Amino acid sequence: MRTLAVIFAFFISGFVANAQKTTKDATGTISIALENITSDNGKIVYGIYTEDSFMKKPVFSKTAKIKDGKSVVTFTDIPTGEYAVICYHDKNDNDKMDFETNGMPQEDYGISNNKLNPFGPPVWNDGKFSFDGSEKLVTIRL
Repeated sequence: MRTLAVIFAFFISGFVANAQKTTKDATGTISIALENITSDNGKIVYGIYTEDSFMKKPVFSKTAKIKDGKSVVTFTDIPTGEYAVICYHDKNDNDKMDFETNGMPQEDYGISNNKLNPFGPPVWNDGKFSFDGSEKLVTIRL
């Protein structure tokens, strides 16, 4: 009877470990949609960031065309975790965000959760969201 209990315990612990591994290793898709773009000139640059990479280098990035003031992009195979999205309208197609001499942006930008900081750059806590590895739609207003 004791042997049966030990075998059962190993079976259950293996099942739980496998379930945790499957959840931890899950990947899914994050789609990002913009609908209030002021012109179809240029492109939209999208970046998905972790807390460590925020405002530095995105862990995932894409560009997309604009059609009728809208742009949508889908990222696949994104692992579970906590992320934030920043995007900007690269109106002149020069692959960088342009700024005035006083530091104010010349091009429209947005962040996930649509909580822009009116007195400075985007803030991680304002844009972060949890991703469970399934499917998520993030809608951003520039």
